[in-house]
Amino acid sequence: METLRDILDSVARGVFPPADGRTTVLPQPSRRDAGVLAFTAHSVVLTDEDPAWVYDTLRKVDCDALAAPMNPRFLAALMERTGRGAETVDAVLVSEPLPGTPPLALREIEDAGHSRVGYARRRRDDVRAWSADGGVLVMGRGVAGRLEVSVEVDEGVRHRGLGRLLVTAARHLVTEPLWAQVAPGNARSARTFQAAGYRQVGAELLLHARWATTAGEGRPGDGQRKMPVWPRE
Repeated sequence: METLRDILDSVARGVFPPADGRTTVLPQPSRRDAGVLAFTAHSVVLTDEDPAWVYDTLRKVDCDALAAPMNPRFLAALMERTGRGAETVDAVLVSEPLPGTPPLALREIEDAGHSRVGYARRRRDDVRAWSADGGVLVMGRGVAGRLEVSVEVDEGVRHRGLGRLLVTAARHLVTEPLWAQVAPGNARSARTFQAAGYRQVGAELLLHARWATTAGEGRPGDGQRKMPVWPRE
């Protein structure tokens, strides 16, 4: 059986699933990773639920069949079925590694309690982070082990090209395709990644475990410990 990693590796090379209007249901590549990925006229649903339930639910969605996997009614049904939560549908972008040294000085962050690092570790493995004057670059392995990047730029230094330098720098630090997820409404971020050579290849909604808060904790990102509440087996 073709795995999600097989599909992603092919997409990174510019070879996409057939644009046949169909939906492929694949088992979750890990307990953490579930959701829906949409490519041109072909979608992939990642779930350990019965594929028959997925296809039956898609048929009941009152919309164009091509749109059904990303329709809010199907996504809500999938979250209800799995007991998971979600944030937003993201555009998915990918880029190739670049030779040479990064275009700006980076300092690796060793503090595991850094807010951006803590956030990334709830969604990725093998997380590493670097700081530059006014910004943070984070990389880690996400869905199906793909290498993902995110950045954060301080409010006071925005609109000066730092974000583009950071996401460009990330391409100099890797030896394999580098993936990014951007909310479609975040036009500034989308332009930043595209200007740095990342190309959009699809969209996705990832379902995540709901997070429990222990005594004295604040919201995610406050440096407090969070415990995942995994859905039923």
